[in-house]
Amino acid sequence: MNLPVLHGDTPQERLAALREAVPGRIVFTTSFGLEDQALTHMIREGGLDIAIVTLDTGRLFTETHALWAETEARYGLRIRSFHPDPAELAHLLDDWGANGFYDAEDARLACCGVRKVGPLKQALAGAEAWVTGLRADQSQARGDIMGIEYDEGHGLIKTAPLFDWSRDDVAEFCAAEGVPVNPLHAEGYLSIGCQPCTRAVAPGEPERAGRWWWEQDAAKECGLHVGADGKFVRAKELAL
Repeated sequence: MNLPVLHGDTPQERLAALREAVPGRIVFTTSFGLEDQALTHMIREGGLDIAIVTLDTGRLFTETHALWAETEARYGLRIRSFHPDPAELAHLLDDWGANGFYDAEDARLACCGVRKVGPLKQALAGAEAWVTGLRADQSQARGDIMGIEYDEGHGLIKTAPLFDWSRDDVAEFCAAEGVPVNPLHAEGYLSIGCQPCTRAVAPGEPERAGRWWWEQDAAKECGLHVGADGKFVRAKELAL
């Protein structure tokens, strides 16, 4: 797979270069976190033909749903949602119970697989490129990501326009541009996923410490960005 070389010093330039370089459908998956809100703003303000979709796991925070509605109103769009397969969800609950993910890592991974990984496959079907809100400084596991790679599992180009931004960079951008953000961030919820699997972090804790906090593995991921070996997929180093 020959990846495009995307020139651009800013995320806005990178997004525009991606749209110009890729002839087919481009999908941006938002979870309404700080980075995703910034990218939604950039895509809409840039008038870019990039589909904005989300994965509704069925266990999101009320605040996340409220922000979803606010974002649609702010930018005049509908964000298409993708959901778990009902039959797979029923089997999951039969096997593990409603909150079995607290008791076994296999249960947590199974839950993420049904509620997130399965819907992601639906969301990316037919796309040629996938835009994500990944940043290199979000965790040690993500520390050496670059801006573009080929995702063999999904068979498409995967980009991270904010890969070299810090959290402060994103927060300052959102404040300056009046981008709506989740009020839970101000309460210490720096990385927000499903409600049962997210807690606020204490001062000095890593940004993603509040995700699946009861597990010991420091490189915890839900499965959206890992390969078949369960390890975080590293980006190929290309000029952006």
